[in-house]
Amino acid sequence: MRAHLGDQLVIESPATGAARRDGEIVGLHHEDGTPPYDVRWSDTDEVTLVFPGPDAHVRHLDHGPPGTDTSEAQPASEAAPQAGAPNPGDVGRRVAVERRRRGLSRGEAARRARMSPDYLAYLEEHPADPTVATLIRLADALGTTVSALRGAGVDTPPGQGHALLHPHLRDLTPEECRALLSTHGVGRIAVTAPDGRPAIIPVNYEIVDDDIVFRTAPGSAAAAAVGTDAAFEVDHMDDASSQGWSVLAVGPASAVTETAAVRRLVQHAHTAPWAGGNREMWVAIRPVRLTGRRITPADGQAAMGH
Repeated sequence: MRAHLGDQLVIESPATGAARRDGEIVGLHHEDGTPPYDVRWSDTDEVTLVFPGPDAHVRHLDHGPPGTDTSEAQPASEAAPQAGAPNPGDVGRRVAVERRRRGLSRGEAARRARMSPDYLAYLEEHPADPTVATLIRLADALGTTVSALRGAGVDTPPGQGHALLHPHLRDLTPEECRALLSTHGVGRIAVTAPDGRPAIIPVNYEIVDDDIVFRTAPGSAAAAAVGTDAAFEVDHMDDASSQGWSVLAVGPASAVTETAAVRRLVQHAHTAPWAGGNREMWVAIRPVRLTGRRITPADGQAAMGH
């Protein structure tokens, strides 16, 4: 028997052959994927060390129909997680993004979610189908929701959910606004486009020395912000819980042209512009006014974690 992290261990009834207990393999003790395993049982959510008996089999991720034991047919090189370039699934990518957004190491995030750091690493780097209990713990540790980790509502505009029964809307301090801006990601810049019409453009941005910086192309709508007092907005909405926050930064925008400064910005860049193409013009906004608001339950329940 061989397994890898994320596989399911199924214990069958000797009399009927039906599954009587199952759990997620969250820890390996041998590199070749042989027993014993640390298993988180789906019925109790407890992790125990298991030496599988003859009534147990491994259900591999993405290998055959449910209940099929393909462990013996797999060579050890396929049973264990593979080294090399990560190939995460959608859930793993969302988990990694939320973890980095909160500034958590894998070890700290795993501790908060009560799981093995090795399993969290596997989840972030390989296609996987974690149990609902695992997703609940991860969502709680990362300050998000199970639906968000699963990608529910990705194509649905936020704000269509029900409002909170007793919402509390409060102003954010400049320090809170800076902390939320520093999470990086995608924001929107308001400009007067070259055709004279107002426009709001989404851009990937970074925070460098308190400046909001992004890359664009000369002559683009976003480049029209240079030489003006620009407004830049970033927000996060949790439609499932009807909570969220928004931050607005206002300040002069300028093109970064000094060679050393451009080189430094390239070195600090976390990602390339999603729009692709030749976008080598850096624009910096120096905020002179920061305002923001957050909606939370009025009963003092915890707000979103980012």
